[in-house]
Amino acid sequence: MKPTRVTGFTLLEIIVVLVLVALMAAVVGAGYARSIGGAKISAAGRDMLAGLRYTRAQAILKHKETVFTVDTGKKTWKAAGKPEKKIPDKLEVELLTAESELVGDSRGNIRFFPDGASTGGQVVLRAGERSWTLHVIWLTGEIWMERSDG
Repeated sequence: MKPTRVTGFTLLEIIVVLVLVALMAAVVGAGYARSIGGAKISAAGRDMLAGLRYTRAQAILKHKETVFTVDTGKKTWKAAGKPEKKIPDKLEVELLTAESELVGDSRGNIRFFPDGASTGGQVVLRAGERSWTLHVIWLTGEIWMERSDG
């Protein structure tokens, strides 16, 4: 009678496979967490962009000056005639606006005029090395958002 050969995996082979699976899960998990952070900053930026555009539209439609307010201390913003909105806690916010539009140490406005023009400015949302900058051109009131990844 011929001896039969038993086939299978050794304990060492199984351990190597488990280590490789754990490493792949760690890499995928880190990338997934980063993409969620990027999605939050992007969503907050798009929401604020819509608020700026709404405020400009109200100035044009109602033929009167309107203001978009940012409070960097409280991490909030407010579009004309709308309730105040909170900026996610994990985001840093920075406002660059005309000196005449600063209200205290942490609060300022971007003012829109009936012809669509504005006082201009920038709002920067930052999470680590990622940031979104919302630009408002003073002469035309044009508004857009730009991404920067450090």
